[in-house]
Amino acid sequence: MKRRTQSLQVWAFTLIAAVAIAGYLPAGAVHAQPAANGDDLRATRATAQDVAEGKRVAEASCVRCHGLTGVSATKGVPHLAGQRPAYLHLELRAYLSGARGDHAMDNAVKFLSDDALFKVAAYYASLDPPPPGNVKAGTTRPDPVQAGKAAAAGCAGCHGETGISKIPGMPSLVGLEPKYLVATISAYKSGQRKHDMMKTLVAALGDADVKNIALYYALQTPARAQTPAPGDQAAGKAAAAACAGCHGDLGASGNPATPSLAGQDAQYFAVSLRAYKEGTRTDETMKALAASLDDKTIKNLAAFYAAQQPQAPKVSKPLTLAEWTLRCDRCHGINGNSTDPLSPALAGQRVDYLEKVLTAYRKGERKNTTMAAMASVLTEAEVEKLAAHYAQQKPRAVVYMTQPGK
Repeated sequence: MKRRTQSLQVWAFTLIAAVAIAGYLPAGAVHAQPAANGDDLRATRATAQDVAEGKRVAEASCVRCHGLTGVSATKGVPHLAGQRPAYLHLELRAYLSGARGDHAMDNAVKFLSDDALFKVAAYYASLDPPPPGNVKAGTTRPDPVQAGKAAAAGCAGCHGETGISKIPGMPSLVGLEPKYLVATISAYKSGQRKHDMMKTLVAALGDADVKNIALYYALQTPARAQTPAPGDQAAGKAAAAACAGCHGDLGASGNPATPSLAGQDAQYFAVSLRAYKEGTRTDETMKALAASLDDKTIKNLAAFYAAQQPQAPKVSKPLTLAEWTLRCDRCHGINGNSTDPLSPALAGQRVDYLEKVLTAYRKGERKNTTMAAMASVLTEAEVEKLAAHYAQQKPRAVVYMTQPGK
């Protein structure tokens, strides 16, 4: 019997002791193919004795922060119960080598052998995972595009619902880089740009509102202003040669800080140029360029640019939460229940810890090539949403077992 027990190899992520002793498979467990042998996977082959010895290591070195049950009650400290043992073992090795740069964890493991790390990883992995976390409603930020659309509702009466002007003298807002539109709205808020009505309308907007509005308009399908544009387009094209260096040959700017002029309302364009010429709108470069322009030339320029097709800025639409989780689940398993022994489970993890880790990857403070590529493009709002999503998923046990011999 003893020889048979030793020859039976059992890979268990959770309930390792129960599987090794009684062959018990917990309800709701996720089945997976056996992992390949290798030192990195040593913790997946733990025995009941290893788990028992790992508990003693945990009692001596880990309970202060992670508790004996592996369910953390401390902000920013992760749950360990039910986590994948090979992943835990590798992370503990990283702390032991100083690669993770965490003073508290470095001190906690610095006197532990690799054998002790392997066993304590197996112990915490053998425990029942914590229940899903409760995340307060309204604690995550709304979708930025939808938030931008809602914030821009008050703009539609003058600028059109999608930022395409139908009123002469009112600028179109499509085809503009978000950076430029944010700077413009901020200038109205601060009074740098003089316009009493605009200052009143934007006064209540927060920085997030302004960014969301700019993003919303940048993502709308660009089209010319639906307003008249009297003037000689051919003459305007010749006069526009001096503008091309900053605003593009056909009015599509390649600089996020410089506005595109293509498709802009002609009357607004003309009023703006006159304001630069007269000094009521401040910009030394524009004032110098506009100084020599007469009303006829301004009118022709306005007609030329109004006739050009505006181009969409090079702005990517933010991924939805469903799109992001689809990407994350490829490595971390459906709903964050990893079946890869080297990929951590995310389901049921503390929301604040998930935010902390994603932010560290996003800023490059925590090193991992794959995670750096994924997290570097995340916004703060997306980090919050992903953390809240996975914290609320139900953690599931995963049991790795050898296939019967042929």
